[in-house]
Amino acid sequence: MFNLRFAKDYLLHRFKAKNRHGLHSPFVYRLADKIIYDFNAKKVYAGIEKVRDKLLIDNRVINVTDLGAGSHVNPDRKKKVSDIARHALKPPKLAQLLYRLAKDVNPRTIIELGTCLGITTLYLQNAAPEAKVYTLEGCPETAAIARENFKEAGLNNLDLITGNFDETLPGVIHSLNQLDFVFVDGNHQKEATLKYFEWCLPKVHEGTLLIFDDIYWSEGMKEAWAEIKVHPKVTATIDLFWIGLVYFRQGQAKENFLIKI
Repeated sequence: MFNLRFAKDYLLHRFKAKNRHGLHSPFVYRLADKIIYDFNAKKVYAGIEKVRDKLLIDNRVINVTDLGAGSHVNPDRKKKVSDIARHALKPPKLAQLLYRLAKDVNPRTIIELGTCLGITTLYLQNAAPEAKVYTLEGCPETAAIARENFKEAGLNNLDLITGNFDETLPGVIHSLNQLDFVFVDGNHQKEATLKYFEWCLPKVHEGTLLIFDDIYWSEGMKEAWAEIKVHPKVTATIDLFWIGLVYFRQGQAKENFLIKI
């Protein structure tokens, strides 16, 4: 049933979504033309993808604690690192889009909810080398693998924080004067998604970008995305099916865009 519903949502999105030539907002057209549809290889991509390749053949077995896939905390499950890399990491196309989006914002701070094995974190840190990155992960043993990758990459301006997002995220938000770039992944429940969105709102500004992952993952996530779009502080959203972008640009007519990728 899930696969059928997901496929239907995907086909409907493809039918309704526009490419860059169907966009009338100058801001969104520039974003599509220069960022979303920039498929040129960047030098940094190859180095990070080598880390992915290493993870894909890593046969170590770790205990994975899942804090956000269902309505309760799941018990630890043993998984190979290679299997996690194959099924849980963002694919290169999407991870590299996150890189370009972060580079475009040029943030001073980045918050990532859901470190996993650290591939997306590497992309985000390389997009904004001067930014302070706070990456939050619920599973200690997954975080340990990510930490290895960060150490090997020589990342210094990064805090990897382990624990339940409900306990770790408020402290990070409180410590910052404003939020520049926030990527919300790792907990795909409606209530949690809306809660994290509400927590971010007091610190957003004209240049803030919030990104929500897997907005069609479940009916609950679709409902959360629908509520985020109509919030009075939100001025523009871009639905890329796999992720949703949320902007707070003053003076921009409120509009929701669907774009094919």
